[in-house]
Amino acid sequence: MHPNKLRAFWAARQGLLECDTHLSPETVLEQTGWARSVGGVGPYLTLFTRAGLTRPAIDRAVAQLQIHELPSARGCTYVVPRSDFALALRCSQGFGDAAEVQTAKKHLGVTDAELDRLGRNVLDALAGGALDPAALKDRLGDLVRNLGPEGKKRGVTTTLPLVLGSLQTAGEIRRQPIGGRLDQQRYAYARWADSPLPEFTLDAAAADVELARHFFRWSGPASLAHFQAFSGLGVKASKAAVAPLGLLPVSADSPLLALPEDLDALRAFVPPETPVYRLVASVDALLLLRRDLALLLDPADVPRVQQIGGLQDLPSHAIVDRGRLVGLWEYDPEREDIAWTSFVRPDAALRAEVERTAAMIREHLGDARSFSLDSPESRKPRIAALRAG
Repeated sequence: MHPNKLRAFWAARQGLLECDTHLSPETVLEQTGWARSVGGVGPYLTLFTRAGLTRPAIDRAVAQLQIHELPSARGCTYVVPRSDFALALRCSQGFGDAAEVQTAKKHLGVTDAELDRLGRNVLDALAGGALDPAALKDRLGDLVRNLGPEGKKRGVTTTLPLVLGSLQTAGEIRRQPIGGRLDQQRYAYARWADSPLPEFTLDAAAADVELARHFFRWSGPASLAHFQAFSGLGVKASKAAVAPLGLLPVSADSPLLALPEDLDALRAFVPPETPVYRLVASVDALLLLRRDLALLLDPADVPRVQQIGGLQDLPSHAIVDRGRLVGLWEYDPEREDIAWTSFVRPDAALRAEVERTAAMIREHLGDARSFSLDSPESRKPRIAALRAG
C-alpha cells in the first residue's frame, strides 16, 4: 500500500482532514483519542484542529466535567471524555504513582499504615471543598512527612504526593486546574463524590482489551509494538489485550494490524488530491499513538528530522498535510506570530493555516507551550532556527 494513502487514512481517522465545527469536545476525544496533557497547549490544539474549538468552549467542557484531565494509560495524564473516565482510571492503576509508592516503601521507610492514615485525613480535609497542595499540607501538618535528601534524590520529597496520586487513580479525588486552564500545572484537589469508578465492572484484563479496542479505533493500522508503547503493557499482556479484537495485517509482510472493518475502509479510502494542512502539537495523537515518525515522513525528510531530534519525539510542534509530517513550528509571544519551516514549498493554503492557528493562539491562549517547563526564553533558539529555515 502506498505510504501516502496510509498516512492520509491515519489523518482521516484522527479527524485531521475535515474540521467539523459541530462536534463537542467530548465527542472529538471519543472519536480521535485522549489528548496528552503535560501542562502545554496540546489539548487545546487537539480540539481546535479537529473541530475549530477555542479556549472558552473547551474550558466550559472542563468545568462541566464533560472532559477531564486524569491519570490514564501507563499512568500518564490525558484529557479524557466523560464516557471514558472510569476506563482511563482503571488503566492508570499499577503505573506511575504506584511505582513511586513502591520506591518509597522500599527505600524511604514509608509504610502502608502511614499512607492509609494520611489518605483518610486528606479525604477529611477535602470534605469542606477543594484545596491546593500548599493548603492541604498546612491543614495536615505533621501527618505529611518530609522524606529528606534521599527522597529528593528519588524524586519523592514528601508523603503527600504519594497519597494524592493513589487517591486519584482510585477515583476518590480529582485534580482540577486552578483558573480552569489546561495549559498550566497549577491544581487544586477535590473529593469526587460521583466518581464513575465504583460502578465500573471491568477488571484490569478486560480494561486492557477495551483500551486496545479504543487504540486501534483511534489510530487505524498500527503495530503491536505501537500499542504496547501507548498502553505500557508488556508483550504478553499486549498480545492478550488485542487477541479478542480479530486484528488483521494490512498486508502479508506488514507489522501493521487493523480492525477488520478498518481494513475494508482503508482499501476503499481515496486520499484528498489537494493539501490539507494542520498545525498540531508535538504530542498530538497522530504522532503519539505510534511515536514512529519515520512512518509519517517522506524518505527524503528522514535525515533532517533525525538531525534535529530523532525519530521518536519532535523538539517542536508539527505541520502535517494529509498525515505527512511536512514542517515544524513554534509560537513567538514577543512577535505574536508563528515561526515555522516546511519541508515542502509553501503555498497559500499553508500560509493561511499558519495564520489561522496564530490568530487563535493570540486571541485565546497567549502562548503555545509544548509542556509545563517550556517558556518563551527557552524557546528562543528553536524560534531562531525555524526562522532561519
